[in-house]
Amino acid sequence: MSVPTHPAHLFADILGRVHGVCRDLITEGVLPDGIDLSRIVVEPPKDATHGDMATNAAMVLAKEARAKPRDLADKISDRLRADPLVQAASVAGPGFINLTLKNEAWFEALRTVLRAGEGYGRSNIGAGEKVNVEYVSANPTGPMHVGHCRGAVFGDALATLLSSAGYGVIKEYYINDAGAQVDVLARSAFLRYREARGEAIGEIPEGLYPGDYLKPVGEALAKEYGDKILKQPEAEWLPLVRDKSIAMMMEMIRGDLAALNIKHDVFFSERSLIAGGTDQVGATIAGLRAKGDVYEGRLPPPKGAPVEDYEDREQTLFRATAFGDDVDRPLKKSDGSYTYFASDIAYHKNKFDRGFRNMVDVWGADHGGYIKRVQAAIKAVTAGEGDLDVKIVQLVRLLRNGEPVKMSKRAGDFVTLREVVDEVGSDAVRFMMLFRKNDAVLDFDLAKVLEQSKDNPVFYVQYGHARGHSVFKNARATVPDLPEDDGKRRAFLGSAEVERLNDPVELSLIRQLALFPRTLESAALAHEPHRIAFYLYDLASEFHALWTRGRDAPHLRFIMENDAGITTARLALVQGVVSVLASGLAVLGVHAPNEMR
Repeated sequence: MSVPTHPAHLFADILGRVHGVCRDLITEGVLPDGIDLSRIVVEPPKDATHGDMATNAAMVLAKEARAKPRDLADKISDRLRADPLVQAASVAGPGFINLTLKNEAWFEALRTVLRAGEGYGRSNIGAGEKVNVEYVSANPTGPMHVGHCRGAVFGDALATLLSSAGYGVIKEYYINDAGAQVDVLARSAFLRYREARGEAIGEIPEGLYPGDYLKPVGEALAKEYGDKILKQPEAEWLPLVRDKSIAMMMEMIRGDLAALNIKHDVFFSERSLIAGGTDQVGATIAGLRAKGDVYEGRLPPPKGAPVEDYEDREQTLFRATAFGDDVDRPLKKSDGSYTYFASDIAYHKNKFDRGFRNMVDVWGADHGGYIKRVQAAIKAVTAGEGDLDVKIVQLVRLLRNGEPVKMSKRAGDFVTLREVVDEVGSDAVRFMMLFRKNDAVLDFDLAKVLEQSKDNPVFYVQYGHARGHSVFKNARATVPDLPEDDGKRRAFLGSAEVERLNDPVELSLIRQLALFPRTLESAALAHEPHRIAFYLYDLASEFHALWTRGRDAPHLRFIMENDAGITTARLALVQGVVSVLASGLAVLGVHAPNEMR
């Protein structure tokens, strides 16, 4: 059986060995030529008492082999028992094969971590496939609030996660600069312009944006135009003020995102879909009409809950029900302008035309009802070739010592993203925004994330990395040649006698390290970066527990002053932990400090 000398990781190694057994069975005629082995997976069993790994090989191959799954599982497991890394192989249930590995497999897994360093776990399962991840896309009408923050962090971590799995990712922000809300922004900014010219404006009228963040826009307009636009009719000043306001709001939003270390590759203007002499929205509607997917008609009155865009009139409709939606959808308003949905169809067609068959949109909780219609539209405009996965991020409840935080000094009626980042730091914000599944409501306690305790996950994980480096520092009296440079230290520890790490708690920690690449791949495929945050917390917990146990059981201490061999082996284990924590934190966009201050 052909096995790579240095596999990317242990799960890939064992999968290769299962494939090798199956190829032998093809040669012997037990399995047919051309059978698809790509459906075989090797993963941790749901119940850890069943073994170290489980494979579905017999389950997915039995039909083509015209065999009973358990009979085929017996044949495959018989061969796997002869593998030098397999301690035991057993068949469970309808035909799953559970494997228990010899300790040598875990020692080699640790060496793999040492060789790869922070590159450990990175893979090419995406094979360079292009993916467009659109996230944040907040209306350019003010500073970003804490709700935007969660979508921003989630989208950014997902993009990095997909990149680490070998996908070609573009990070995109859709600027909603063509709707009624930017006209409201312009009128609000014009009021601040009048204020900057010395006029007493009194209370901000209902329906306009009241935040002080628009004062600098008013001052900039006053500096640029003086009194020139003060007496102009709205039709003349509105486009000037709107453009200036949007530009300054987007500059502020980019700054807010930069505070979280977020940088998009593309900022796409909604207005560009209809500006510059090319009406992409109209062209998209015409294309759908030519295929019979757009028609003129009336919608029946909605049953139950009201539909926000329902009008009892003859109108231009997208035949959304033909593509899985509940009702057909309007594309034009009564005044002849396009609906937001019409622009959205053209925008996603534009993404597809730019080469993105795979698209991920990150939306807020209030957009859940919008998913089916956009997915239906994408099926229509891409002839079924485009795919959209919408990830909903639920609300964030901002707390301080368990009490709600509601007001902002700057924005007036909400807490801004920048205020939260300034108070607790970007690392705490990013990690905690990912330490809960995106579709569950998140309680974010500003006091809790500053605690230095196990109850503060971001501290606990970062402290794991820093504690590892403190072990290296303290070990130099026993291992004076231990390099400070990470790459040189990994190379030095690569020759350690890791076979001496035979205590169950040490082997358990190595098993946890071996799980990282599989966790990263599965998180990328599921579009769930929270899996990485959960994994890192579990890894840090095991590492801290082993460190603590060394205080009560001296034979398990990382540094044994009279035994440089076991010290070096345990330093190799610590290095594995440090490398994986750093790698996982990098995926989440969180720093891995060498010391905690």
